[in-house]
Amino acid sequence: MKCLILALCCVFGFVSADEDERLPNNCEVCKFLTVELQEALEKTGRSKEVLEVGEVLDSGKRRRKIKYNTSETRLTEAVDNICEGILQYNVHAERPGSLRYAKGSSQTMSTLKNLVHKGVKVDLGMPFELWDEPSVEVSAMKKQCETMLELYEDVVEDWYFHHQDQRLENFLCENHVLQTSERECLREVWRGGNKGEEAASTKEGRTHDGGEL
Repeated sequence: MKCLILALCCVFGFVSADEDERLPNNCEVCKFLTVELQEALEKTGRSKEVLEVGEVLDSGKRRRKIKYNTSETRLTEAVDNICEGILQYNVHAERPGSLRYAKGSSQTMSTLKNLVHKGVKVDLGMPFELWDEPSVEVSAMKKQCETMLELYEDVVEDWYFHHQDQRLENFLCENHVLQTSERECLREVWRGGNKGEEAASTKEGRTHDGGEL
């Protein structure tokens, strides 16, 4: 009986969170687009590969050699399907602001799955095997990511070739995509903890304009 009551409470909590469903705003889309792109670039940043570009002419002129980690090829490979990475996110309805989007199972869903594994019947109106499918919010963010990347492709390229001394989040989101009033989510960072814990108002120990605290 106690297990049944607990299951019902969890389901009601899940339904309540579902009712709070909302589409991601521009700040959230830009924030996670830059997170995914920088992570993709970091994976290849230490490559020692050298590329040969250009055609070999009849004169015997050699093809030009460039380092892979500064090449357009590296950027193209990082950007390709970058928004697909958004589908790995889940909605963590117990967290505030943009922190509701994170990889890994949410606290609510983990609790529900544990109940199922213990033999408790939990009915969410969908088959168990579909519980991990991307939510409406996450699917919408993926599509918005693709649109934003297409609109600001030249800005991303400009950053990659000329401004990597700046954080991509600042260069793209603050300088080109978002109005001042839309930038709140860029200062949110998850510090861990339990439901109800507030988001920190700074990111990586820096103020909104990038200066040291």
